[in-house]
Amino acid sequence: MSIFTGAGVAIVTPFHEDGSVNYEAFKEQIERQIAGGTDAIIVCGTTGESSTLTHEEHLDVIRYCVKVVNKRIPVIAGTGSNCTETAIYLSTEAEKAGVDGLLIVTPYYNKCTQKGLAEHFTMVANSVKVPIILYNIPSRTGGVLIQPETVVKLCKEVENIVGVKDATGNISGVAKVMQLADGCVDLYSGNDDQVVPILSLGGKGVISVLSNVAPQQTHDMCAKFFAGDVEGSRKIQLDALPVIDGLFCEVNPIPVKKAMNLQGLNAGPLRRPLTEMEPEHAEKLAQAMKNFGIL
Repeated sequence: MSIFTGAGVAIVTPFHEDGSVNYEAFKEQIERQIAGGTDAIIVCGTTGESSTLTHEEHLDVIRYCVKVVNKRIPVIAGTGSNCTETAIYLSTEAEKAGVDGLLIVTPYYNKCTQKGLAEHFTMVANSVKVPIILYNIPSRTGGVLIQPETVVKLCKEVENIVGVKDATGNISGVAKVMQLADGCVDLYSGNDDQVVPILSLGGKGVISVLSNVAPQQTHDMCAKFFAGDVEGSRKIQLDALPVIDGLFCEVNPIPVKKAMNLQGLNAGPLRRPLTEMEPEHAEKLAQAMKNFGIL
């Protein structure tokens, strides 16, 4: 059974001006997501600035999220690392915190082989019992790609590796995964501009940046598709494209934090080395949000 079906939000981590985690604002964002129909919360992923959280902060944010959500919807924790032992540590601690699943990114910087990837993911999976979604995002990992054959092999041979978040942007590669999978891979879009195409190939949903600013619309995009209203789903996808373009015109999560702050959602500042959005980009993002009815 899939961890979730529909729109999962890759939720931001709000900070105070001094750089500390703003838990009050985080709680408000969690509640807004649940009220907006979001189907799952993915905490401490790329959008949550996990790369600049200390291990203690990382785990505290996960524990807090699990506590606030209180089993109303699934919580999936990003616990990947380029160090297998670190990924195992974060994953086992997240499991103790009560998460419903884990999102494990391809190891970055090391540039390991497919054999290395398979061993890394298997060792992490064997350290926990909760289900795991692989996170395939070569633009963040020095070009290292989990090949379709490796994705399918892991989902077939490792009991608790159940799917993949695909942020490769390569629809042909996604189709190859699903052709080889024979139903064993839960597929989630990792790109907000490819939700409907991936659903059409058998995807279960999206792990979304857009959901931070448009939770209801992102949920509805998936829900309409699954209800057979493909035209309605496609309309939301196409109408959202200018906002999505704005959310990715600079590296994520720079634009989405700007967008949330424009909405009065108190996402706070970014941690260095990320810097504030360029004014001309922010202006275009704001206009796109107004046109989409979310500002």
